[in-house]
Amino acid sequence: MSHALRPRPLLLAVGAMVLAAGCAAPAPPRTVAATSSPSPTGPPALPAPPGPHRVGSTTLHLKDASRSDPWVPEVKVRELMVTLWYPTEARTGKRAPYMSARESELTLKGKRVTGVPYDLLSRTRTNAFAGAEPAGRALPLVVLSPGFTMPRGTLTALAEGLAAAGYVVAGIDHTHENYATTFPDGRVAECVACDSDTDPGFGTKVVGVRAADVSFVLDRLTGPDARWKGLVDRTKIAMVGQSIGGASAVAAMLADRRVRAGVDMDGTTYARIPKKGGLARPLLFLGSAGHRPGGRDNSWERDWKLLTGWKRWLVLPGADHQSFTDVPLFAGALGLGAPGETSAARSVEIARTYVLAFLDHHLRGTPQPLLDGPSPRYPEVLHCALKGCA
Repeated sequence: MSHALRPRPLLLAVGAMVLAAGCAAPAPPRTVAATSSPSPTGPPALPAPPGPHRVGSTTLHLKDASRSDPWVPEVKVRELMVTLWYPTEARTGKRAPYMSARESELTLKGKRVTGVPYDLLSRTRTNAFAGAEPAGRALPLVVLSPGFTMPRGTLTALAEGLAAAGYVVAGIDHTHENYATTFPDGRVAECVACDSDTDPGFGTKVVGVRAADVSFVLDRLTGPDARWKGLVDRTKIAMVGQSIGGASAVAAMLADRRVRAGVDMDGTTYARIPKKGGLARPLLFLGSAGHRPGGRDNSWERDWKLLTGWKRWLVLPGADHQSFTDVPLFAGALGLGAPGETSAARSVEIARTYVLAFLDHHLRGTPQPLLDGPSPRYPEVLHCALKGCA
């Protein structure tokens, strides 16, 4: 089973734990350094996002009556929970929750974590103000899709960083594909798909389900809903995902032309790019050592030849599969080491910096030299092609 589907237990992912214009002059990449402040005796704290904006957050409960739940077919409506992060002018307010206590419990139990309070992740300190009014209109939208079994909250550091830079970010819980999704009435949907992840064609099914989820969420965010109407610029939409969420970014681009650009962070790809015509929209591969040319996962090599538009293939050899998520930031709260050789702070900084540069380049038309070759500021990031990396 590919690591894109069955993530290593967080025991392996976090040390010993069993437990992202015209003729204008090119702009320098935005600096997105992160400093995490968790301690072994307290809950984690997400690094404050840089950027000119404060961040607001709200949660949406969306129902797609046009299709049954793909994992529980007797449920005739597909229900999704979505978190929106966005720029705000609010200066005070209650911090948005990272996840509920029950979601924390089921996630930690699912990852076989022992010896810590099961509500630990629910006490993670975020930087977004819950329910704050959005600032600005017609902003670019970034859809986030997490890895298999992982809740949408585990991409919060990246989401807050993008929102602080002026993007609207929509993180989707793909119901029954993670350990717990809580609905407003208190119901908790658990991981039904976890019982099927060794079935033939499972990865292809997951990315197809997620592509459909994304199209539905785009319908709702760009449709007539009074509160959100006008907040999103329909012509500037991208998708970013980690692991199977990254693979789903490719699937969503193939299924929905509204998704203008995509980022796959360390995800084996499953959706088949047509050999005739390929995929002409911008795509960034950002991964760990297993995705180097000739590495254990050859799906990027297969697809690289079919990407006919702007493309980049970046590898961080010192990264772990979870380095592009919030998982490294939990290590201090558990008194354990960070995954991989790259520190948690540096992992967050690199994910924020390169994803933001990609989005600024393709959704805002701001040239980003960082994406064109090796950088002395980030010497650990390799630029790859079929012949190798530099």
